Amino acid sequence: MEAPIGLLLSEDMIFTSRIVGTARDLGLMLKSLRSMANILQEAQKQSPTCVIVDLANPMLNVPELISQLRKSCATMPYVVAYGSHVDASGLRAARDAGCNLVLPRSKFVEDLPRELPVWFGATATPRSPECAL
Repeated sequence: MEAPIGLLLSEDMIFTSRIVGTARDLGLMLKSLRSMANILQEAQKQSPTCVIVDLANPMLNVPELISQLRKSCATMPYVVAYGSHVDASGLRAARDAGCNLVLPRSKFVEDLPRELPVWFGATATPRSPECAL
């Protein structure tokens, strides 16, 4: 059985290195990509168990991303989205689009070392009804 893989959609190189480094320290494989098209292409090849999305990514269409992940993955990955705490409507829209967990960036950072292994092992359904705003 192959080790689970996660995908990260982020253009913030400094923050990306922090997230990927945390995953590596926990023994998890997290591949960073910079565009929605690249995430979808990689998801078809890798069948990730977890997808992490930076909502600040330009050209991101969260409903389209979720729809395409459903179509292209054998098993829907657990989708975690994070964004600015001042963008409450963006966080709410990500939750409404079908992300399993939506967090403000500060909570995401706080939870990352403890929760990343959980996100890798989580099932994508049922979706958690909460949105930490």
